[in-house]
Amino acid sequence: MLIAVIVALAVGTYAFRVSGVLLRDRLDLPTWARQLLPVAAAALLAALAATAALTEGAAFAGWARPTGVLVGVVLAWRRAPFVLVVVAAAGTTALLRLLGVP
Repeated sequence: MLIAVIVALAVGTYAFRVSGVLLRDRLDLPTWARQLLPVAAAALLAALAATAALTEGAAFAGWARPTGVLVGVVLAWRRAPFVLVVVAAAGTTALLRLLGVP
């Protein structure tokens, strides 16, 4: 049963992606909608990141995780190497949790 579900999801994902390529010429979006699509994608990604950073289940994740994310964002904004961004964010979160910050 699990294999059937995985195959069904794979086929659905592939069909969804192919439909965009096949219908691109048939679908005529207004200029304002075409300009809004990249902004909408960035907004959805930001909302997903904020939800993952601030919540755990249905509750607030505590202050350690958002602080670690903030450290990572600041380092990425300052163009630090990726490994440093990840290690600093994880280290900040771990250190705060070790100190008892939820």
